[in-house]
Amino acid sequence: MAAVVLVGALLVGCGSGPAAEQASAPTAEAVTPAVGKVLPTAWERLAASADRLDPAQGYPRSVEGGASTWTTKPVDDWTSGFFPGQLWLAHTLTKDPAWVARAQRWTAPIAGQVTRTDTHDLGFVVGDSFGEQQQQTGQGAQEVVTAARSLATRYSPAVKAIKSWDTDGDDDKRGSWRFPVIIDTMMNLPLLDQAAALPGGDPAWRDLATQHARTASTTNMRPDGSVAHVAVFDPDTGAFVKRDTWQGADPESTWSRGQGWAIHGFAEQARVSGDPELRAAAVKAADWWLAHTAPGARVPSWDFSKPGEERDTSAAAVAAAGLMDLGRQTGDARYRQAAVETLDELATRDVAPSGPALLAHAVGGKPQDSEVDVGMVYADYYFLEAVARAS
Repeated sequence: MAAVVLVGALLVGCGSGPAAEQASAPTAEAVTPAVGKVLPTAWERLAASADRLDPAQGYPRSVEGGASTWTTKPVDDWTSGFFPGQLWLAHTLTKDPAWVARAQRWTAPIAGQVTRTDTHDLGFVVGDSFGEQQQQTGQGAQEVVTAARSLATRYSPAVKAIKSWDTDGDDDKRGSWRFPVIIDTMMNLPLLDQAAALPGGDPAWRDLATQHARTASTTNMRPDGSVAHVAVFDPDTGAFVKRDTWQGADPESTWSRGQGWAIHGFAEQARVSGDPELRAAAVKAADWWLAHTAPGARVPSWDFSKPGEERDTSAAAVAAAGLMDLGRQTGDARYRQAAVETLDELATRDVAPSGPALLAHAVGGKPQDSEVDVGMVYADYYFLEAVARAS
């Protein structure tokens, strides 16, 4: 492993899961010199954006190549929680109290999202903002519980999963998917786990989250460990209908960020639940990833069936955070090593030379869509989360 640099006290499970699942922070953590070198740049850019921008005017989402400011989205966008989440991670990593005030300023407006029942993305939105606030300060429990209650309304006992998208009447391919479950929803389950342990929460929410993960592990995941973006169900009978795709090149391909969601999400739920089936699912997803990346090339193309096309730093950052978690759970050094190699590659090759985002070369959608080869708020978020988990 590369030489190391100490970057400060880190929180083991940062950014995910209930506070009861967090281990106490070690006094220091080792990361590669390249990662240590870019962290001051991360803090400088993050602080400048937090202080200059106004959450009432929108939340940072993406940065086109060469742009000097973020493209923002309204607070109801699925990505709104990542920017306050980065601010909470900055506090975790630096212990500088100035980050708390910034994080609280950007977290507070998200309170209006907690009663939404029209989206599965409440974990991304509320978990990464109020969830982190609750873990770090004790404040925000009511928002976390309310959001979890809202998310739980989307669970179907027949399907044994949370409905990801409301598609009825959509005038596109998704309109035929009566009950779609996308792999991304795995990342929203920690909100349920966290809320289940809080005053006013329902302990059954943790069982609901675990059951959703079990369903996804046999429907979204293929036998070889690769992952399909969408699993489609009959909402009346609960029967699994087919695998399909929205992101990704085609139904049989493997969208790289989706594979990252699977590693991260199954590892997370395995840690919370202790379910050996979910740990096995995380291992399958991770082993597939390791078999299709290599040292020096840990950042994959946006879809594994499209080698040589646009690399996706967001997929790599998500996977690195999940691999760190899985390595700790299993004691298998391969996972941590791959995560460290990924962080080192990102820090060496993919830091944006200027602008407000830390990482460049993320892919938000398909190459024919927008947000290709850009800075993305969630790429930066998961990069910092992976650093925080490197303990």
